[in-house]
Amino acid sequence: MQERFVGKQGLRVGAIGFGCMGMSMSYGPAGERADLIALIREAVDRGVTLFDTAEVYGPFHNEELVGEALEPVRDRVVIATKFGHRLDRGLGRPDGGPTDSRPEIIRQAVEGSLRRLRTDHIDLLYQHRVDPEVPIEDVAGTVAELMQQGKVLYWGLSEAGAGTIRRAHAVLPLSALQSEYSLWTRSIETEILPTLQELGIGLVPFSPLGKGFLTGTISAKTTFTEGDIRTTIPRFEAEALEKNLALVETLRAIAERVGATPAQLALAWLLAQKPWIVPIPGTRRSSRLVENLGAAELSLAPEVLAEIQSAADRIPIVGARYPEALERQTGL
Repeated sequence: MQERFVGKQGLRVGAIGFGCMGMSMSYGPAGERADLIALIREAVDRGVTLFDTAEVYGPFHNEELVGEALEPVRDRVVIATKFGHRLDRGLGRPDGGPTDSRPEIIRQAVEGSLRRLRTDHIDLLYQHRVDPEVPIEDVAGTVAELMQQGKVLYWGLSEAGAGTIRRAHAVLPLSALQSEYSLWTRSIETEILPTLQELGIGLVPFSPLGKGFLTGTISAKTTFTEGDIRTTIPRFEAEALEKNLALVETLRAIAERVGATPAQLALAWLLAQKPWIVPIPGTRRSSRLVENLGAAELSLAPEVLAEIQSAADRIPIVGARYPEALERQTGL
């Protein structure tokens, strides 16, 4: 797979990564552990090098899964994980409990992640959510100490605003920002993307397929299982979903013309936005993995990109991307 640089500190990964969260939470019951491990290893064999997890996913189960799956191929992959929640409270909550990025909590989180991931270093460490009680300069300073100790190689922020990004970067250069970005979530285009361009920071979009919406497999009649986060998201409520499907139908028509699927079109559009964007779609199925990775080989002509952009501009997305409680935790 073609590789891309994320940031200017030397981090290089395959153009499409793998978001592992959905293997352990948010999308209904987890699959069989052996099957999930096999899928992660298949992804490595197919050229994926960036694997994204977090201590809060499960909590803890996802890091353990990723650690076991990647231990035999550790020298071939980049593992990203995250800190920033109080996991001794609110276990099992979708938001992981209150934010907490005090230096001692960061150090504890990293030690736990290293153990669960079966490794002596974390390639890319993110602050999962900005902690309003801890200056970002203190967070950056703590991560700098961990980097000096060889426990962390690169670092980033998740869902941070432009001001926070600038302050953090001034103390310890950031390699990556992880934020939601897709054809149905484009709020970062106004201020965040120009800031990343200016500072030389890469973008790792999560939910690049709109939590499955942009795959074209969800209809107005789709029902979600208990424990699926989409049962709580306003955009997936019946009335909003029916209106939002207009975007998918337009993408489907374009995809058919270029010999692709809606998911591949959505991912290829993301890749075409900037050469330092590396999306991390997730899946539990080999067929979807193959489909997603096919987007890296899809080159969209300028007129096709313009047509996709026009459709996204003229078709309004109805409904918030998260319930209010979760949205408040973002720094955007």
